[in-house]
Amino acid sequence: MSLVVRARRVVLPDGERAAAVHTDGGVVTAVTGFDDVPAGAVTLADDEVLLPGLVDSHVHVNEPGRTEWEGFATATRAAAAGGITTIVDMPLNSVPATTTLEALRAKRAVAAGQVAVDVAFWGGAVPGNAGELRGMHEAGVVGFKCFLLDSGVPEFPPLDDAGLRAALAELAAFDGLLIAHAEDATVIDAAPEPAGASYAAFLASRPPAAEETAIGRLVAATRDTGARSHVVHLADGDALPLLRAARASGVRVTAETCPHYLTFAAEDVPDGDTAYKCCPPIREAAHREALWAALTAGDVDLVVSDHSPCTPELKRPDVGDFGLAWGGIAGLQVTLPAVWTGARARGIGLAEVVRWTAAAPARLAGLRDKGVIAVGKDADLVAFAPDERFTVGRLEHRNPGTPYAGRELTGVVRRTWLRGREADGSPLGRLLRRGGR
Repeated sequence: MSLVVRARRVVLPDGERAAAVHTDGGVVTAVTGFDDVPAGAVTLADDEVLLPGLVDSHVHVNEPGRTEWEGFATATRAAAAGGITTIVDMPLNSVPATTTLEALRAKRAVAAGQVAVDVAFWGGAVPGNAGELRGMHEAGVVGFKCFLLDSGVPEFPPLDDAGLRAALAELAAFDGLLIAHAEDATVIDAAPEPAGASYAAFLASRPPAAEETAIGRLVAATRDTGARSHVVHLADGDALPLLRAARASGVRVTAETCPHYLTFAAEDVPDGDTAYKCCPPIREAAHREALWAALTAGDVDLVVSDHSPCTPELKRPDVGDFGLAWGGIAGLQVTLPAVWTGARARGIGLAEVVRWTAAAPARLAGLRDKGVIAVGKDADLVAFAPDERFTVGRLEHRNPGTPYAGRELTGVVRRTWLRGREADGSPLGRLLRRGGR
């Protein structure tokens, strides 16, 4: 199947310009001048920009086992609607957790035939499974997720310092990647218990020092083992000097943040509105602005959703208690407009947003065919109207709860193509292994 799409604005690896993108068999075959097209080419409207499909390397699909929380069909439909053409599924909240080769095979089996975009998989690093890591790596997982404190689900226990170093040492042997939920249990145990409707009280229960202490542990273990590591969902702007210094000294550590940390601020979270609860928490505006500055400086590498939904009752809307509610933000479908709305307000261009949400996540996950519009890459394309405003309503996620509900955002995804075919929510996706197709 061949497709040619042209636009007056196309975001390419070397900048933005008018161009025509030629594809055949699901792959980009040429990028030519705007007028160099055959009959039947798709021409975007004057208010549309052609982007590469986004890559979201941090999505909790939760299937099998907790499919009522999300599921491959609904998560990937939401992704397609939001211009995301590849997701990488997290290894926890599903049952079984993806901590063995057998569990990986079960996850792939249940996903097959129902994904609307391409899907790759993380494995999990938990106590006692170091012997499983190489087998899962060879089977194609993009890397391994660990927690440095209680994950919230019993089937995915955290690594202590000895377990962290054992996992990193094993991964260093084949240059595997460890990604870490970096909060420190000792710091949190010493903080006030979260309880009630007060968001300020919940915020105090997970102080910035919890992130800084855990990141320090991760950096030290990464340096000592020579491995690669990555900090997921960074919320604490005060941790940035630690990461900057580690990288400057040659430690192979990277970091991501999320749209909710770039959009919301603790000062504005309503008491009792547990849709905003996540861990680490949404912090004050000063942290938000520090994360934006870190992205533009290159100290934070990428922006991904950490889409972590649950059933409505687990958010405890009946009592609005932040101590009892499940912690997780549902926002997969609005990643692009949320990030673009914030970037535009700060004078940041689309090329930077695409780098953070497409090219960098693809590079982190080792998906070499994704994340940019270039010859030989998958023909994953998005028609995006960057000036159109909309109010967030019903989304394609299985459960509707989200802190973005009713919020006005700028930027509308009008069409998405997956490997040259219109991504209309039907099961066109493939299951990917690390490296590519």
